[in-house]
Amino acid sequence: MRVEIWSDINCPWCYIGKARFERALERFPHREAVEVVHRSFELDPRAPQEARPVVPLIAAKYGLGLEQAEAAEQRIADNAEAEGLAYLRSGRDAANSFDMHRLLHFAAEHGRQAELLDALYRANFAEERSAFAPGRLAELAVEAGLDGAEAARVLADPDAYAEAVREDEATASAMGATGVPFFVLDRRLGVSGAQPTETFTAALEQAWGSRTVVPLVAVGTDENGGGDGGSDTGSDTGSDTGEVCGPDGCAVPQR
Repeated sequence: MRVEIWSDINCPWCYIGKARFERALERFPHREAVEVVHRSFELDPRAPQEARPVVPLIAAKYGLGLEQAEAAEQRIADNAEAEGLAYLRSGRDAANSFDMHRLLHFAAEHGRQAELLDALYRANFAEERSAFAPGRLAELAVEAGLDGAEAARVLADPDAYAEAVREDEATASAMGATGVPFFVLDRRLGVSGAQPTETFTAALEQAWGSRTVVPLVAVGTDENGGGDGGSDTGSDTGSDTGEVCGPDGCAVPQR
């Protein structure tokens, strides 16, 4: 059985949802028969290359005070830490993630996609030095076990793996994905958002137990609450202002 996961490095709920899914997968009795493939999706393909602090971005974009935006970020940090994930409580930033996605496709060809994804999430959400700092992606590629010179060549060529990223995004759009994270099991069952581990367990069991072709359906889209609003930075403004990026994941802005 194949599980495909569409996500963006800028999305904190993708970071959290990955941990919850992996916990369910660890307990799944057919774990060795499950192939996990990570697919590309940009929350905001128009985001600039230059990194900008998340809290002021959210405050400016949604008309919030800085304290409200900071509180939203702290709520996400609380959720991440509840899953055993490190989370930088101040100073996180965001930028265009297209090069990260290109590099993830390069890593997949060398069997190191999972390692690079973990390195990217850690750098973006848990480390003081920005994941978007000059030269940082090549360093993270080396940390993930990839050849640094080859990774640098990929990053220097804007066309390298660009089509693969676009194909992933087009596939998600064709499936009706309106946000990330988006999990698809055997192209038959869809789970939207950073759902509880129990929801992922149920989805794995359902997909395994009904191995006939059925229409793709969404599972658990209301399990955790949250809204459908989009965010180019992956922050949650909370119920007082309307969800920007809640437990059901981060909605993708219309292109």
